[in-house]
Amino acid sequence: MEPRARAVCFLFILLQVLAVPAENSDFYLAGDYLLGGLFTLHANVKGIVHLNFLQVPQCKEYEMKVLGYNLLQAMRFAVEEINNHSRLLPGVLLGYEMVDICYISNNVQPVLYFLAREDYSLPIQEDYSHYVPRVVAVIGPDNSESTATVAHFLSLFLLPQITYSATSDELRNKQLFPALLRTVPGADHQIEAMVQLMLHFRWNWIIVLVSSDDYGRYNSQLLNERLATRDICIAFQETLPMPQPNLEVTQWEHQRLEAIVDKLQQSSARVVVLFSPDLVLHNFFREVLRQNFTGAVWIASESWSIDPVLHNLTELRNTGTFLGITTQSVPIPGFSEFRMRPAQAGPPEPNRTSLGATCNQECDTCQDTAASFNTILTLSGERVVYSVYSAVYAVAHALHSLLSCTQTACSKRVVYPWQLLQEIWKVNFSLLGHEIFFDKQGDVLMSLEVIQWQWDLSQNPFQSIASYYPVLRQLKTTRNVSWHTADNTIPVSMCSKDCRPGQKKKPVGIHPCCFECLDCLPGTFLNRTADEFDCQSCPSYEWSHRNDTSCFKRQLAFLEWHEASTIIVAMLSVLGFLSTLAIVVVFWRHLHTPMVRSAGGPMCFLMLIPLLLAYAMVPMYVGQPTFFTCLCRQTFFTLCFTICISCITVRSFQIVCIFKMARRLPRAYGYWVRYHGPYVCVASFTVLKVVILVGNVLVMSANPTARADPDDPKIIVLSCNYRKALLLNTSLDLLLSVAGFSFAYMGKELPTNYNEAKFITFCMTFYFTSSISLCTFMSVYEGVLVTILDLLVTVLNLLGISLGYFGPKCYMVLFYPERNTQVYFSSMIQGYTMRKD
Repeated sequence: MEPRARAVCFLFILLQVLAVPAENSDFYLAGDYLLGGLFTLHANVKGIVHLNFLQVPQCKEYEMKVLGYNLLQAMRFAVEEINNHSRLLPGVLLGYEMVDICYISNNVQPVLYFLAREDYSLPIQEDYSHYVPRVVAVIGPDNSESTATVAHFLSLFLLPQITYSATSDELRNKQLFPALLRTVPGADHQIEAMVQLMLHFRWNWIIVLVSSDDYGRYNSQLLNERLATRDICIAFQETLPMPQPNLEVTQWEHQRLEAIVDKLQQSSARVVVLFSPDLVLHNFFREVLRQNFTGAVWIASESWSIDPVLHNLTELRNTGTFLGITTQSVPIPGFSEFRMRPAQAGPPEPNRTSLGATCNQECDTCQDTAASFNTILTLSGERVVYSVYSAVYAVAHALHSLLSCTQTACSKRVVYPWQLLQEIWKVNFSLLGHEIFFDKQGDVLMSLEVIQWQWDLSQNPFQSIASYYPVLRQLKTTRNVSWHTADNTIPVSMCSKDCRPGQKKKPVGIHPCCFECLDCLPGTFLNRTADEFDCQSCPSYEWSHRNDTSCFKRQLAFLEWHEASTIIVAMLSVLGFLSTLAIVVVFWRHLHTPMVRSAGGPMCFLMLIPLLLAYAMVPMYVGQPTFFTCLCRQTFFTLCFTICISCITVRSFQIVCIFKMARRLPRAYGYWVRYHGPYVCVASFTVLKVVILVGNVLVMSANPTARADPDDPKIIVLSCNYRKALLLNTSLDLLLSVAGFSFAYMGKELPTNYNEAKFITFCMTFYFTSSISLCTFMSVYEGVLVTILDLLVTVLNLLGISLGYFGPKCYMVLFYPERNTQVYFSSMIQGYTMRKD
């Protein structure tokens, strides 16, 4: 026997064991085509009776569900409306047969009854393509666990099943449930609406309470997966104990509830998300009231968000604000009046017999209990009711197409389940202003609403505050919430308060929502869109203050003309330039006099011309540095200075040779004179300096660099990048200055006219000490002061050479002409020789 045949055989045997429904006008209406209805009129959340005994449970012994009876009435209303007032199925009478499944306790018996034939038999066949069960479609049940159980049976026969409130996304699997459709959005959309609600009110620290059944476990898992990608953390999650069938609270259950509420009291989270059937919550909320827990925001899942019995516990208004996710409110004209109208007993079906009272088609208190909740049901609007109403109409439209109905008649013929299922998938019609069609997962994507519980008897007890659109996956608020807080302020539920702008988050513990705030240091900023946990460094040309969220451009600092220091140094350089130019003129006019020849003769101009050029290079130090100005400072300027120093050094050596070495080394002196020794030495030193300069330029770029001012980071100093090359560039000059100082000291006893020791030693000593000091200062400081001191030291060294070396000689030429004669110089040499002898 094939597996399909074995399954049907099992169903047939079980069907014979179970009782058959009895007649009741509330539950049965004869018709050409019957619809099956599965509703929860009573609830036993544990559903353990059928596990202990092989019998159908008597649902009327359990707690009554007002909403379940309301939904049953919606199916009756839809069928009778189609029969009496619609041209949808002209000449065709729809009937129904409905059964109370008491939540999850009574699923198998009614579905077997719906699958059986009129003679209550379920034959074993190889092919059920032409099998006609008792009903053409089934509406319900209401919860996911029962829906899955029923769907496994109905899918074997491809009997259409439309559930009106089962939200589990597992029901979308059409390989497991090919005949199942829904007129309500899935749990994915309801969870998304919850998450967007939390984000809207900036709640990122929540508590999750779930029931211990499949509904609680599945929805909590889905919420955890969704929150993993959002900035919302779960402070803790607890499982609510299931009550006993008689709703008596056991000692263990009481201790468990007491511990959970005590944990709520101690937590800093003030938003509580509850995934649970409504009956599980009665004992929980009584414990909440007993411990006087207040100030919470309760977010209800669709299973209890519009439950009138819980809402009737008016003391709950003191515990906080109640928000819930539910289906869109669609008023159905005439339904409120129909709901309170007693059912009229109709003639029994000829071949239908009553076989007992265990068929769960009894509800003696339904009418009276529904009447006691009539006001709240009427004011709350028809929410899930419309899902039942639209499900019935979807079947009717499919029948209309399958029976080839016109405006006046339909062709009554045998309807096979699989044919009707195909037509239901194709339906697309407008019902009370809403388009009804099934997507590829078999869902009707009706909008969801976020509602707030109100206890004002004159208004809707479930006031809509926002709408969620599944197609857009977007939540839009429609009105303000009246918070149960002082001054109607939005409750705060955050593990850590938001950091101020410019503060980074430092995680505390394992939750990303728990952190401490630290200021971003100067020079860094916080870009929250990139990283909230680390401050980013500003670019080199920018800066920021403490706690800044962006950087600002630093103020560029360089030596400028309007500064007092620049003006002083510029005046000194002008003075040096003019004085050096005057010396050139004086020496040119007295070129052949003994005083000028003793100073070096033509070599004086070899020193004076570079001096003039060096003075002319002073403006290169002022203004924003460029590649050209930095190159001039690094090469041309220092080359001019090297020529001057080398000339002075050679001149000092030449004087010593003339007066002290001519007699001892006459041959060497001859070569010195014959081959123009002074000029050869100066040229050699110049070539060596050129080599050094070229090497420095190749190794280290002459481009200007930007460095932060050590005294004020908001200022960036632009300077030439020759700090590392400075010591190497000046090394040759320093050696020449030491040599010049030594030669000058050796010639300190020479005749007065030739004795330049005190002038040369002054120039060389000042140059050596100032250069060493400048190099030391530049190695430890990087501000604008470096450029100022560099320029000042340079100008003073130039003045030291032009005025210190040439100044005295020029003074003698101008004011003591009698000493600038050959006779006077000859007498001075003779006197020096006689003293030596």
